[in-house]
Amino acid sequence: MARTTTEAARVAPEVMARYEAVIGLEVHAQLQTETKAFCGCSTKFGAAPNSNTCPVCLGLPGALPVLNKRALELALRASLALGCKIEQRSRFARKNYFYPDLPKGYQISMYELPLATGGGIEIEVAGETKRVRITRLHMEDDAGKSLHEGFPDSDRWSHIDFNRCGVPLVEIVSEPDLRSAAQAYAYLTTLKQILEYTEVSDCNMEEGSLRCDANVSVRLRGEPRFGTKTEVKNLNSFRYLTHALEYEIERQIGVLESGGTIVQETRLWNVSLGRTEPMRSKEFAHDYRYFPDPDLLPVSPSDAMLRDVRHSMPELPAERTARLLADYGITPYDAGVLTSTRALADYFEAVVKRGSSPKAAANWISVELLRHLKDAGQEISACPVSPSALAELLGSIEQGEITSASGKKVFARMFSTGKPPAEIIAAEGLRQITDGGAIERIVRELVSKHPENVAKYRSGNEGVFQFFVGQVMRETRRQANPQTVNEILKRVLAE
Repeated sequence: MARTTTEAARVAPEVMARYEAVIGLEVHAQLQTETKAFCGCSTKFGAAPNSNTCPVCLGLPGALPVLNKRALELALRASLALGCKIEQRSRFARKNYFYPDLPKGYQISMYELPLATGGGIEIEVAGETKRVRITRLHMEDDAGKSLHEGFPDSDRWSHIDFNRCGVPLVEIVSEPDLRSAAQAYAYLTTLKQILEYTEVSDCNMEEGSLRCDANVSVRLRGEPRFGTKTEVKNLNSFRYLTHALEYEIERQIGVLESGGTIVQETRLWNVSLGRTEPMRSKEFAHDYRYFPDPDLLPVSPSDAMLRDVRHSMPELPAERTARLLADYGITPYDAGVLTSTRALADYFEAVVKRGSSPKAAANWISVELLRHLKDAGQEISACPVSPSALAELLGSIEQGEITSASGKKVFARMFSTGKPPAEIIAAEGLRQITDGGAIERIVRELVSKHPENVAKYRSGNEGVFQFFVGQVMRETRRQANPQTVNEILKRVLAE
């Protein structure tokens, strides 16, 4: 039976609840190497079109590929970080298809003998932990990029940039263990975090360093058999992944509920229209005609190489979270925020090493610093406030030199100007007033001006006390030491 015309119709929540989704993700991550997988061309992003090419990555006759050792080491590191079993023998194969951005007419990949198998990732969604199994991890090289210009009512041009041809990738294929868009989001987030921590990939989705395809099907809850799956491509952001899966799950349920049949096909996520659209059906799917690449030897990592890879393995996210909790006594929430990226965790530890209280550093980074970075559209790597400068500011607050409220003003100025805190505090006269005599003179003057509120306080209306605190802080431009203000006010009002 063909698909019905009501694919995109809204499905009632009670109908949706009768079904469950079955999702598996295929993630391509660009390995963080300086040169390509099988030649010495640069992998630098943003170079002039077709400037980072050579006979090998262009597939010219007589050119022979040589495996990049660093790419293999990073692929092995990823395999170990994900708990995979590294196979004693893997082999490159030619994946044959014809497209303008594939000059060789085939992609070098791995097929029946992948680099690693098994493994998995622990994710947490809505307070529940779930293990998502990994089927395989294999190496391959990337294709080029097609660039299209023009409009329907004018000349159209297509350009090919071969700079990306031969860039080293790992493909990480999960088992169909995911049951919702939220779980898929958590899986991809956790995988990205691991790849970044281990410096396997920079995972820059805007530059194409991390790309994801999803295999999606639905079935009635309790049904052991999988439904017919569709593959959804063009998921180049976490937000698009979530929206595309939510749409596709509802679309498939709508088709089944209306008496239709799901067609196994590849679909694209149309960002502007917010829907998945057919790309090709299974009857037109490629027959890749895999066969072993005759120019490349099988891959058999030596014991020495595996020892070196294990020895160079950086601290993984879960390990670092546990260590921050144990070493610094911060809350689990703050530990989770601070370890969301390796750079942010490094920044936090650098602030603490420069003398800051761990709890104060965690609070300021989790709230003030991340808010300013978000507003400025910047990453922590581009933060204009150095760890030593933040530690100095927090020291000024802790020592009573400035109030916490003034500290926020100083931090904002530090972020916008890059100036050190001491210079900003001096220039803007923000140093905290701790002179008890000066504060008492202000208190007595205010008390004499508001006898009616003094009478209310002395009759038991303690809420009036905050009125006097506010008046003192206003008179001192919020620079008076709050503790000193409270102590003096209580004494004077009790006289």
